Amino acid sequence: MKRRDCLIVALAMLCGAGVQAQNPREISEKAANAIEFESMEMASTLTILDGKGNSRERKVAVATRKFGEATKTLMRFLSPAEVQGTSILIHDYEKKSDDMWVYLPSLRKSRRIVSSEKGKSFMGSEFTNADMAKPNLDDFDYKLLGAENIDGKECWKIEATPKNDNVVNENGFSRRVSYIEKNTYLMVRSEFYNKAGKLNKVQILSDYRKQPNGKYFTYSMSMENKLSGRRSEMKVDQFQLGSKLDEGSFSTASLEK
Repeated sequence: MKRRDCLIVALAMLCGAGVQAQNPREISEKAANAIEFESMEMASTLTILDGKGNSRERKVAVATRKFGEATKTLMRFLSPAEVQGTSILIHDYEKKSDDMWVYLPSLRKSRRIVSSEKGKSFMGSEFTNADMAKPNLDDFDYKLLGAENIDGKECWKIEATPKNDNVVNENGFSRRVSYIEKNTYLMVRSEFYNKAGKLNKVQILSDYRKQPNGKYFTYSMSMENKLSGRRSEMKVDQFQLGSKLDEGSFSTASLEK
């Protein structure tokens, strides 16, 4: 083979490798895995702003632990008194839709959050119930829209479109555009469009901090409703790797004790 032909083949191989590395589905999967932890606990503050200068705070304790193919999360509201004791239980599965329950102290009973409710408000905030769980990547079609610089970070710009109306209703959006940092695969911004195709909400993830296991975790996450002016923030007050809670603690029976 002539030297020129060898060069052409080599360039073609490099181009092919570059295209493969920038597959939007693979990038999205790496972004989801980049912030996934086998086990952790944290204390956080949820602040809800109504766009008129008024705000409400909720203190939340969160524990997550992986058991086999299921990642289980328990969220308990500690204050104020009006929400104290309210709990959210999430079972995330690798190959099927997640399960979610809410426990209300006034009823002393847990209730399953059905699919049609997952796209609705999480505890009166601009986050949805679905935002609290890991998305099922297979529910969406992906398209690489290019690259963009976000706050000095070179990011892939990726569009995710729900495959059917059920996925739209379950997640609360008809289209999502995410910005994923190229060097770290950390998501820094997401834009959510409603069923009418209008930009509805913008999520910002920042203050990523490296943990002892080498992974990063965001200590600040906000969601702004561009249509209503309302905004919600979730900030981490304390974070630790590992959880001593056993599997029984992540059950509806445990919620109702």
